[in-house]
Amino acid sequence: MKQQLLAVAAAAFLCAALPAAAQNVAIVNGKPVPKARVDVLASQFAKSGRPVTPEISEQLKEEVIAREVFMQEAQKRGLEGSEDFRNQMELARQTLLIRELFADYQKKNPVTDAEIKAEYDKFAAANGGKEYRARHILVEKEAEAKAIIANLKKGQKFEDIAKKQSKDPGSGANGGDLDWGNAASYVPEFSDAMVKLGKGQTTQQPVQTKFGWHVIRLDDVRDAQLPKLEEVKPQIAQSLQQQKLAKFQQDLRTGAKVE
Repeated sequence: MKQQLLAVAAAAFLCAALPAAAQNVAIVNGKPVPKARVDVLASQFAKSGRPVTPEISEQLKEEVIAREVFMQEAQKRGLEGSEDFRNQMELARQTLLIRELFADYQKKNPVTDAEIKAEYDKFAAANGGKEYRARHILVEKEAEAKAIIANLKKGQKFEDIAKKQSKDPGSGANGGDLDWGNAASYVPEFSDAMVKLGKGQTTQQPVQTKFGWHVIRLDDVRDAQLPKLEEVKPQIAQSLQQQKLAKFQQDLRTGAKVE
């Protein structure tokens, strides 16, 4: 009878211990390592957009166990009570709390489709109209620019002169090609001279800007090629979200009483 009671008691103990053991991923030097630590790491891993596969789960488990081993050793050496550790813990606490504040603000103040559409319309208005494909040759002196214009009239190729003489490192190597752009992309003196040209025409007088003296040729004109709203929606949303967060931060800083 006594043996039967002992067997029943042992079975009851094992049944009670099983759920608790299931909550741990390991026992390190007698100390349980809760499964919740693995769950936290897995959650952070998933937030980065990567799937938590069985292989990854096993790696996270090993990481948690390794951390427990290292923490126990650090505690054994008394490092947990050092001033440097306490200072770093305080900085980490501040960083995490501020991160949570910003995440909470963004969650409660999402960017709306109406805001995205308004921002896109503003972009389209500023970048619509005509686009120009021009070439230029940039030199330091007006006399150099006049000599280039004279040589062009004699039949020398614009692209060849640009490669040899242009001081613009961005376009010179490409024969002066500036690719497509709207008039607002250039300084006023340059754009004013460019838009007056017809296709294939070259300025007959040097154009002076803050960069030097230019000889400009207009190769083509077209209606502005703007991306569709859906193509740039993620970028616009991200930009507006950053703007909102920056204003939130500035408002908090401005409203704080600092003595």
